[in-house]
Formats: sequence, structure tokens, C-alpha cells
Amino acid sequence: MLEIDELVAIMQRLRGPAGCPWDREQTHQTLIPCLVEETYELVEAVEAEQADAVCEELGDLLLQVVFHAQLASERGEYDLAQVTQGIVDKLRYRHPHVFGDVEVADSDEVVHNWEQLKAAAYGEEQRPSALDGVPPGLPALQRGQKLHKRAAKVGFDWADLRGPRAKLDEELAELDEAIATGDPARIEHELGDLLASAVNLARFLRLDAEQAMRAANRRFEDRFRQVEAAAQAQGRSLPDMTLAEMEELWEAAKAAENHAS
Repeated sequence: MLEIDELVAIMQRLRGPAGCPWDREQTHQTLIPCLVEETYELVEAVEAEQADAVCEELGDLLLQVVFHAQLASERGEYDLAQVTQGIVDKLRYRHPHVFGDVEVADSDEVVHNWEQLKAAAYGEEQRPSALDGVPPGLPALQRGQKLHKRAAKVGFDWADLRGPRAKLDEELAELDEAIATGDPARIEHELGDLLASAVNLARFLRLDAEQAMRAANRRFEDRFRQVEAAAQAQGRSLPDMTLAEMEELWEAAKAAENHAS
């Protein structure tokens, strides 16, 4: 792992007295935006299936890991070797069907065992609630799905798909009622409940709500850009067009997308 050693050495030099002023000023807290940004850039590259970009973004994310480890090392807390050993130990412990003599029938059983081992490692007394341990900083859709998943594990769940699907209709009706009142606070409340129901439906369908939303955002962006391009090809701009004209271009973009797929 000579490349990793070189990366660590570079990071140490950047943080040293003759290193980079910006790098020397950073703390765990100031690096949080960089960590989040690099993570999302990696997600974008993975979803775009761009191997070169994924490789590059993995390197950028690895830099963040090394950076945080270096900061801790300077304070005598831990270093990259300890971070690495920690995850090695965790993987061995949570894969007894690979590194031990435990037998599993399928991936569902693997996940079940993983959760049991995880609970044992943290200790039940440290997590009195089934919802403890879901990071508050997660994107709202992702956190909502994890919260519902935790609740489902202790039996707080629908018997079949009809439950969450009916709940979606129920929440939509309540949103309509709130809209009729004109009360912004009530409308926001019911809209939140509707979104939460949609997220829970995604969980029940074994779909990732956050990923589905990102895909929807990409479709909207692609189609809208096609609408802009089509309008420009006609020598027009969207503000000068009627909604009906824009919708016609939108449907054309949507049809082209469906034909391509």
C-alpha cells in the first residue's frame, strides 16, 4: 500500500509548518462541507456510470478520510492505521458466515445477523429507542426511510402493500383539506405527512426514496433543458411562450426519452 503511505506523507507535509496555509487552518468541523460535497459528487458519478469519474471521486473522498485521520493523529487521538484496523475488525466480526462457522441461507439472513451483531456491539442500554442512531444530518428522504425501517423492525409496520398505499391516499386527502383552509402551517404539516407516506411506501416496495428522487430530478432537468433547446431552435424563449406551448415541448421531450429507453 505504498500509494496510501505516500498520501499520508503528503497530508502530513501539507499540515506541517512549511505546508499549505489553508490545510493548516482546517478542523474536523470546517471540513464537513467538503466531506458532504465529495460524497455527493461520488454518488453523481456512480449513478452516471462514469468509471473514470468514479475513480477520481473515490480519490477525493479518500483524501477526506486521510485528512480527518491526520487531524486526529496530531491530537494524539487516532491515526489512519487505527481507522483501517477498526473497519477490518468490524467486517470480520459482522461476517461470521465468511470468517467464522456461522451458516446463512441468503442475503436476508446476512442482514438479520448483521443487525443483531451491531446491536450487541453497541449495547441495548446505549440505544433505548429503536430510532436511536439514525443521523439527524441525513437528507430528509433518506432519514425518513431509515426511521420507518427501524420502526418496522420492532413490528410497527403494515401487513401488506395495501396499508402504505391507502395511507398515501389518506394523507393526500388531508392535504387537500388543509389547502382548502388556507392555513400555511397546516398545509406544511400535511404536505410533510404526505411525503413521509410516500417514503414509507418506497421502503415497503424495497426502493430507495432518496435515489428515486434524485432520478426524478435528473429526468426533470434533462427534459426541461430539452424544452429550452427546442424553444431556442424555434427562435423563441420560454418567457415568451404560453404554458400550453411549453407543455407541448415537454411532452415531445418525454416521448423522445421513452423512445430512447
